[in-house]
Amino acid sequence: MSEIMEFKCLACGSPLVFDTQSQMLKCTHCDTTYDKSILEQYNQEIENTPTEDDFSWNVNVDQDWTDVEQSNLRVYVCQSCGGQIVAESTTISTHCPYCDNPVVLAGQIQGDLKPSYLIPFKLNKDQAIAGLNQHLTGKKLLPAIFKDQQRIEKIRGIYVPFWVFDADVDANMQFRANRVRKWSDSKYIYTEVSYFSVFRSGQIAFEKIPVDASSKIDDVLMQSIEPFNIQEAVPFNVGYLSGFLADRYDEPAEKCINIANQRLEESTKQNIRSTVVGYQSVIPQSSSIKISNSAANYVLFPVWFLNTNYEDKDYTFVMNGQTGRFIGDLPLDKKLALRYFFITMMISFIIFYGGAWLIHFLL
Repeated sequence: MSEIMEFKCLACGSPLVFDTQSQMLKCTHCDTTYDKSILEQYNQEIENTPTEDDFSWNVNVDQDWTDVEQSNLRVYVCQSCGGQIVAESTTISTHCPYCDNPVVLAGQIQGDLKPSYLIPFKLNKDQAIAGLNQHLTGKKLLPAIFKDQQRIEKIRGIYVPFWVFDADVDANMQFRANRVRKWSDSKYIYTEVSYFSVFRSGQIAFEKIPVDASSKIDDVLMQSIEPFNIQEAVPFNVGYLSGFLADRYDEPAEKCINIANQRLEESTKQNIRSTVVGYQSVIPQSSSIKISNSAANYVLFPVWFLNTNYEDKDYTFVMNGQTGRFIGDLPLDKKLALRYFFITMMISFIIFYGGAWLIHFLL
């Protein structure tokens, strides 16, 4: 008896008991019957399917600054938000790209991990301004003064720090699925529901999953200007910093790994789920994801930051310095918005009551 009660109904999860009439196992709740050998095979599949995840990453931390690089670079620290900006030794002063406050020289760079590689800027300052103008085009509720190019107070090209993650994934997933068939005769309408336990396993290779390594920049904001074409990356050289700034990472790889794991896990599950077709409903039951051949590298990606102010509120826009993808919140002209609201209400009123009057007149 104890062996039989170990089995659960695949349809509703209730206990199964042996039915003497059918000589099969029968659900005590929904009356679904099962052949014992099928359930034994099912339990064997469950036992052989891994149920634990394994996210173990290898972080590359062997990049050191050379004496020449240290002598040619300076660190500027923002006294307001704590941001640390790396610039050439010839840079006399600058402003923080995040809060726009002046930053002060802190000294030569030292003791920090050197980026493995970077993606050089492909778009210049004029193209960044053109990107902003295009971003403003068609926005009818914008304040007129906000569209004036002269309102752009600061434009800076900054190499933003990222961690990029590579890994091979072995995944196993179990799904509960069903198919529904309906038919009828002169007396009854019949519904047949067939339940299935679906197993999937596969391997996926992930390359260069990016995670913003600066706590001062919103991760969602940086994700919004993805993707970056990593194929155009080059080994790090201080020469690429000429005319630009570079932010120093303050989020270690260990802290960014959780975001990388989340993106990797979601993508893996979506890809495996897409292979389960031909069912009316599919519900994930369990999964196991293990990574191997993993690596995490520190890199720099090019981003243009454009700062402006409107009614004592700062607005920051960012543009992918490689692809031109642009993002940023915009202010609303409240008076113009109110005017559009009343115009829309009046048009709706005329259409509704004018149509009602016409219908009444015709009838």
